[in-house]
Parts: sequence; C-alpha cells; structure tokens
Amino acid sequence: MIRFNNDYNRGAFDSVLRGLADANTVSYPGYGEDEWCGRAESVIKKLISSDDALIKFIPGATQANIVVIAAALSSVQSVIAADTGHINCHEAASIENTGHKILELPNTEGKITAEQIAECAAEYYDGGAPEHLTEPKLVYLSFPTEKGTLYSKRELKEIRTVCKKYGMYLFVDGARMGYGLGAESNDLSLKDFAQLTDVFYIGGTKCGALFGEALIITEDSLKYRFKAYMKQHGAVLAKGWLMGLQFAIMLENGEYFERARQADKLAMQIRGAFEAKGIPFWAESFTNQQFVILNERQRNTLAQSYYFEEMGTMPQGTVARFCTSWATSIAEVNSLLADIAGL
Repeated sequence: MIRFNNDYNRGAFDSVLRGLADANTVSYPGYGEDEWCGRAESVIKKLISSDDALIKFIPGATQANIVVIAAALSSVQSVIAADTGHINCHEAASIENTGHKILELPNTEGKITAEQIAECAAEYYDGGAPEHLTEPKLVYLSFPTEKGTLYSKRELKEIRTVCKKYGMYLFVDGARMGYGLGAESNDLSLKDFAQLTDVFYIGGTKCGALFGEALIITEDSLKYRFKAYMKQHGAVLAKGWLMGLQFAIMLENGEYFERARQADKLAMQIRGAFEAKGIPFWAESFTNQQFVILNERQRNTLAQSYYFEEMGTMPQGTVARFCTSWATSIAEVNSLLADIAGL
C-alpha cells in the first residue's frame, strides 16, 4: 500500500536527520536561546528582508494558531475565517476554548474575499449597537487553503487594505507554505507575506521537518511578551534547538523550496491523469493536494493499492484527497498514474 492520504507520513529530510545526529552530543541552552535558533532566525530574516521581525519556533501548527489568536485578541474580540478554515473545522474548538468566537464566512474554493471580510467587519464597526457583538480583530487565512487553492498577491493586498481600514490583524496559516510557494500559479513570496501580513508562519511538519513551525511576527503590538503566551499554551519546547536546527538546514540551501516544488510537480501529474480519465475535481487545486470525486468502482479499485483521504460523499461519489509531499517518489506516482489510467 502506498500512502497519498496526507503530507506528514514520513520523517524528515536526510540532511535534517544527519544534522540532528551530528548535534546529538553537543549541549545547548534551552527554550530556544541557542545558536541553532539564532542561525535559523538570521536565515529567515534574510529571506523576508526584515531585521525587525520576531521569529519563534512552535512545535505544531494548531499550537501556532492557538497562541497567535490568544495573544492577539482580548476576551471581547473575535476572528474572521472561512468556514473551511482549519481553526474552524479541524482543531476541536481550540480557538473557542481560548474564549474567542470565530466569525465564519462561506468559502469559494477554500477562500474568502476582501468584500466578504469588509461586510463582516462593518456589521460591528459601522453598526449602531457594537456592545451586543464581538469585535472582529483578526482575519485568519490559510496558504494554501484547506482545498489546496491559493490567494493571489492582488487578493492578499485587497484583504490587507480592509484589515487596515478596520484596524484588524492579518494572520496567515502557513502549515503548507512550501507547497503554496512552489506552485507554478503562485505569485507570492515570503517577502510579500512579511510586508502584507502581521503574522504568518513557515510550516515545517508537513514540509520536511520532523516537527515545527517558524512563526514570523512583523506587527510590533503583537510582539510584547509573546513568549509568555507561548508558555501559557504549552508551546515552548525546552529543547528548542531541535526546531532551530531543522529550519536552519532546510532553508539555508533552499532544499525546503526545492522539495516542495517537486511535490507540486508530481501532484500536477496526478491531476493530469485524473483529467485524462474525465474524473471530476472537487476543487481546482494546483498544489500538492488534489481533490477528486470517485464513483464506487473507482474508489474501490484505487483503495486496493493506495491510502487516500475520504473527505465526504456527494451524489456523484466520494470526495477523495490525494496528497504528495516532499518525500513522495517518482515510482510511487508512476504506479498511481498507471492505475488511474486503467480505471
């Protein structure tokens, strides 16, 4: 059986494992105050062209989302997100558990628009009775989205404009950032995210690290005692160098970006195979996640040899997600391509 059900089913880059082995007998200070974290921070600051950014390494993406939103919002403030957003439907009400309401907006291909956000914000900021409502203070986006789609630079700029108008933070979940940046249709860079958002992160767990996310805060008002918020939510790793080392190694020589681009290219081959068979798509994704609608025969045939994620059912059949990753091999994809052709 070959796994295409997610992009976190393998360990880490060989270069990362070698680095960890080499560092295993060296002693380091704890809690991220080590030379590896410092080295990774320097690399990231160069990539985003910002010396003033606050960079913190957090073990997981859900933790990153919780800590950012808890630190950014007061008890009477809320977060705007797509109804398909990870914080809304895949984190067991973790945001609500921190005391914050999610104002969910209907998605189109996993995305929300500046117009939708403005309408939602205006209900509070331009309404006549704000004391009865939570104050929208942060907009949460995913890049890529949960449907594998991408925001364009134009769309992100438009959303940024709305956020500035209403004094809201813009936060981008980058758990799959590498695959978004590596897509042929993408026109955003890490520098753009640093300029257009207040906080975002570079995902490691799904993009070649054993674990870890590199959180980048550019908005000064969010930096105050941020590490204390991390501590309150169990997101400070005593052996912080384990994350710093991984990001330094992955980013210094560009392997992070190269391996993500390869995963996207392999996903496009899978997409092409499904297109050639006339199998419909659930979402128009050009990243490492491909969503198709399989009839019962097609589903049962592919399930004999492959793991894939079943996202639900529709009248036409089962919505199935096929994921490539930094570790997916050409041989694995060629096997799938042949079996799709035989459907």
